[in-house]
Amino acid sequence: MSFVSLQFALFLPLVFLLYWFVFRQLKWQNLLLLVASYVFYGWWDWRFLCLIFFTTLCSYASGLLIEKNDGNRKLQKWISAGNIIVNLLILGVFKYYNFFVGSLATLLSQFGMSVDWPTANIILPVGISFYTFQALSYSIDIYKGKIKASRDFVAFVAFISFFPQLVAGPIERASHLLPQFLAKRTFDYAKAVDGCRQMLWGFFKKMVIADMCATVVNTTWSDFSSVSTVNLWVTIVLFSFQIYCDFSAYSDIAIGCARLFGFDLVKNFNYPYFSRSIPEFWRRWHMSLLSWFRDYVYFPLGGSRCAKWRTVLNTITVFVISGLWHGAAWTFVVYGIFHGVMCSFYGVTDIKSKYEHNVGYGRLLPSFKELGLMLLTFALVSLARVLFRAEGDLSMAFAYYAQLFSTTLSYDCNIVGAKSLVVCAMLLCVEWVKRDCNHPMELSGHGLMRSRVGRWLLYIVLASITFFCQAGEQDFIYFQF
Repeated sequence: MSFVSLQFALFLPLVFLLYWFVFRQLKWQNLLLLVASYVFYGWWDWRFLCLIFFTTLCSYASGLLIEKNDGNRKLQKWISAGNIIVNLLILGVFKYYNFFVGSLATLLSQFGMSVDWPTANIILPVGISFYTFQALSYSIDIYKGKIKASRDFVAFVAFISFFPQLVAGPIERASHLLPQFLAKRTFDYAKAVDGCRQMLWGFFKKMVIADMCATVVNTTWSDFSSVSTVNLWVTIVLFSFQIYCDFSAYSDIAIGCARLFGFDLVKNFNYPYFSRSIPEFWRRWHMSLLSWFRDYVYFPLGGSRCAKWRTVLNTITVFVISGLWHGAAWTFVVYGIFHGVMCSFYGVTDIKSKYEHNVGYGRLLPSFKELGLMLLTFALVSLARVLFRAEGDLSMAFAYYAQLFSTTLSYDCNIVGAKSLVVCAMLLCVEWVKRDCNHPMELSGHGLMRSRVGRWLLYIVLASITFFCQAGEQDFIYFQF
């Protein structure tokens, strides 16, 4: 079930009313959330439910077994490793089987060995990467002694399958979200209203900005060889805004929706296009995923507590894995290598990439230096997005790059493209003003949000634009991950 669907518009109020007015006891609320989450996920394909339940069961059982064998470190290690292997095998078969089989066959053909291994027509379960990582972190944290194993099976299943963030994150840790399923929840009007505001902003970003940009991007990519250089540059800028507004919109809706039920999810985006370096960008973009890789891959590899060459290798390794997490294609591998090399470059050269405050702290406008750094970072990120958009085809990505630097400098302006650029510029202005808030619709000490009349006027305008001026339904980009 998609957030931007009539089914969800009927589903959410029904679950909300049952949750707060019928199922008032904690155990029944958790059971309702479990059932609602499985209905929400099974709406795409009921067969997916078997897979997520098996993943959940493996992690739940491994957690209990690890804790039961406290004192037998070797056995605990084998139990934890077994759960990791089983879950990664599931993820590998459904997401990477064809990629690895095809890549290995291509490699062997370079040595004159012809192989004809079978590929499989496997349907990729929606959101499998997200809930697999969430389940893995649970058993790993128990093995490390950071949390205790849950004995409330209903609460645990609800934690893994929690429908607001199930399909596209944020990727939650058991230490943060699971205790919220075990504690009594009371309705908080202010929290619920703030959640509605954040959801409204998310729907606006997705259905208006992201989908409007998508129409231009899709048109250009369908025949980019005949498009002028200027239009190609405009297209990658619009794709950067498309993917940002698409993905961060899902996080906004997820976080806001969770607040309606009394839950707080982690922040996933922190105005990433105001970053002054590539490392800062990754500290602001898809924060729950990068913190996962930091804790469960980068630190175990040694992190930065080793020789510089090893730190560089660790960084690139993490980003290559992160690239593959995004998709089973060499374009994503190259995408990861690019960002790994860029982050390593900042580290090796000791160029400043950590900042105490947000850009333009205490000032209305950024300094010229800050503006230049932001533009440079955005340009590098946008250029790498070509690999992201190339549909798994490296030759297509390289052809696009070659066309970017051709001599066709004319600009074929169209109304949708011009409107998209204007709307993206307006988005940046709003986010700049609200860059110190959790989200742009949060109450603050200035602007329309402090006035009741101003707030309601803004709600009506945003809701009207979202409902009547949406650019056409597009699936969330991160559903494929």
